[in-house]
Amino acid sequence: MKFLKKWWMPLFLLLFFAGKYIYQMPKFDDGERSPNFEWTLPSGEKMQLTDLTGKYVLIDFWGSWCGPCLAEIPGLTRLYEKYHLSPFKNATGFEIVSVGVEKTEKRWSNAVRRLQFKWKDHVFDQTTNFRFFNSKVAKLYGITELPTKYLLDAKGVIVLVNPSVEELNHFFEKERKSGK
Repeated sequence: MKFLKKWWMPLFLLLFFAGKYIYQMPKFDDGERSPNFEWTLPSGEKMQLTDLTGKYVLIDFWGSWCGPCLAEIPGLTRLYEKYHLSPFKNATGFEIVSVGVEKTEKRWSNAVRRLQFKWKDHVFDQTTNFRFFNSKVAKLYGITELPTKYLLDAKGVIVLVNPSVEELNHFFEKERKSGK
């Protein structure tokens, strides 16, 4: 009984944080193929992730209510402007697909309009529960927290999981064709 009294709190904390770590681990890892999904552009045009084959693609799961997500947008905008049309060794450019995890489409569309993203690919992913992310695309990718990002290569294979803006910039500089 003395042992239990002395060690119950450290054991509880260890199990709690181990469980939290496992729960928040991304579903996919480097080297795995990214699942395909579909969205509709404001113009009405249907798009699929596979339509962007040949380019590097950053899938960015975000929310208008997520402070860290909003803080990343200026850096992602600079990356997009710098590398969107860049020739790479193994790709013909760079695209961002923003997956907005929101409860209402109005809130999502207002955020997209207010934030004035430079890229055209925005996905409304409706959720009813921000704790468990039960929306279609978030479930497909096993999202448990925002922001979450996956960088795909030109063949749709995941090359980076949750990279920072600095890590993305370093990666793209390495992958750029020399002399550009």
